[in-house]
Amino acid sequence: MCGIVGYIGKKNATEVVLNGLQRVEYRGYDSTGIAFIKNKSIQIYKKSGRLTQLLSVVQPDDNITNVAIGHTRWATHGIPNDSNAHPHSDNHNNIAVVHNGIIENYRNIKTMLLQKGYNFSSDTDSEVLAVFISSIYDEQINKDITEATRLALAKVQGTFGLLVISKIEPNKIVCARRGSPLILGIGEDDNEFIVASDQTAIVDYTKKVIFIEDDEMVVISNDGYYLKTLDNIAIKTKETSLIEFELGQLEKGGFEHFMLKEIFEQPETIMNATRGRMIQELGEIKLGGLSDFTDILTNMKRIIIVACGTSWHSALIGEYLIESLARLPVEVEYASEFRYRNAPLLDTDLVIAISQSGETADTLEAIREVKRQGVPVIGIVNVVGSTIARETNAGVYLHAGPEIGVASTKAFTSQVMVLLLLSIHLGLLHNKLSSNKAKKLIAEINKLPLQINKILSNKDKIKDIAIQLASSPNVLYLGRGLGYPIAMEGALKLKEISYLHSEGMPAAEMKHGPIALIDKNMPVIVVAMGEQDNKIWSNVEEIRTRGGRIILIDNEGNSAGRVNKEDIIIEVPRSVIEVSAILGVIPLQLLSYYVANHLGREIDNPRNLAKAVTVE
Repeated sequence: MCGIVGYIGKKNATEVVLNGLQRVEYRGYDSTGIAFIKNKSIQIYKKSGRLTQLLSVVQPDDNITNVAIGHTRWATHGIPNDSNAHPHSDNHNNIAVVHNGIIENYRNIKTMLLQKGYNFSSDTDSEVLAVFISSIYDEQINKDITEATRLALAKVQGTFGLLVISKIEPNKIVCARRGSPLILGIGEDDNEFIVASDQTAIVDYTKKVIFIEDDEMVVISNDGYYLKTLDNIAIKTKETSLIEFELGQLEKGGFEHFMLKEIFEQPETIMNATRGRMIQELGEIKLGGLSDFTDILTNMKRIIIVACGTSWHSALIGEYLIESLARLPVEVEYASEFRYRNAPLLDTDLVIAISQSGETADTLEAIREVKRQGVPVIGIVNVVGSTIARETNAGVYLHAGPEIGVASTKAFTSQVMVLLLLSIHLGLLHNKLSSNKAKKLIAEINKLPLQINKILSNKDKIKDIAIQLASSPNVLYLGRGLGYPIAMEGALKLKEISYLHSEGMPAAEMKHGPIALIDKNMPVIVVAMGEQDNKIWSNVEEIRTRGGRIILIDNEGNSAGRVNKEDIIIEVPRSVIEVSAILGVIPLQLLSYYVANHLGREIDNPRNLAKAVTVE
């Protein structure tokens, strides 16, 4: 959600920033802009719409400078238009800012500034911040843009990832964060810096990074960088890290869309999620990130999983797996609700937070609430070095690589895979799972890459089904047991990228209202997979009786003698039920993709959506 890029160094800063903005397009946005210092003045270009609109009015070769900041905006305050796009400047055009986050008390600050004679040209909270910083700067005897920014942020309520440049102090960028990610990339000569909200904007230029923490500032210039807190306390040392992924992982690799590429990467990403973590001959699971957490894992009595969106669906699967294999009670909570519920936590509880990006605002705040209550929390995240990865007590990385498509695919199946490994591990620790059972599960897991490839090879049939589905304004997804969260995830994928209305629900709940919707125009996708077999087929008969169009996801050979000639069936390889969730979701991902592609949707950047939701 929103992207920030800033650069200072020997390269053409406008070119670096525009390239960085292209890298963070996948996060979701509705307008773009860039500001740079040239001929002792700040020049700002910004446009609503895609980055191509901005590139039509600003060319790097015509605007060579060594300092620039840029932004891709996802609207919160003010509709998407040129005026509300970032960067924003003050009334004198002395400074420019780009801002991720939300300033909650901007109305009070704006009222105060209006009374002082300042004016505004946009509807955004971010312009208020720019003018506020400038007003403090105007009142300073010893002019200092760093101190003016710090003093302004001391009075701000809300979240921010912020970059500030000033034509009066042209050779520096002031950066600060609270609740919105910010990363400093350090160039090879240590006098070149790129700061961004996402590692993907940095990896073109350097892999050496520093993760800025909440309530920290970093000031970068041609002379180097220094860090301090918003309380004006110097930070003398800061650990550097290395970006782990390669630049080639950010390319489409011959696929039409990143989403399709990432669907087809799943045989590999499943292997990456399990590599070095399974010992089949011993029936053991080794999760290095939890190696110092064994006592807590052994002694805890209840698990609470917090997540949002697709990660919440993987959490539901995790609930089934942990309760089945480890016989531990599990509760799954929307992080956005859990953080405000004042839910009672016990000393014997364990909280698991799941997030692809590791920056999801509601999940992060839920973690902080849990930690305030003294309860241990582990993270399951994909992005190495992300805020959730740093703030949880321990955790497990997915190792799925960068996921560029906004609609999550490979990260979802990797989350399910890690949750299955964790469930086996907990089952063994709590003596609820035999070594022989663990060995059998590991053997089935090892078959997954080949089984996924078999499903992917059936893409043409799924594409044909998708074309038939594309004319339906509504689609219902049903499942039982593990099929229920898979049905919900399939419905979410369809609505995310095709904009068709779809709903996923437990199959038995169909009779409690939704059955009224079923007629010959209502396609019903049933995730069978052998789960509660006789019951799911009873639901299929109820749909048929009312003329519903059935698309069945089932194990190979399981539907023989049960399907009518009007039914459409997509078969997946047989596996044990604990593994089947991963197999069942693959055709639903492909189905959603091909429906959206047939309808001409912008698949990798669907409207109104962001890859990482970093505001509430």
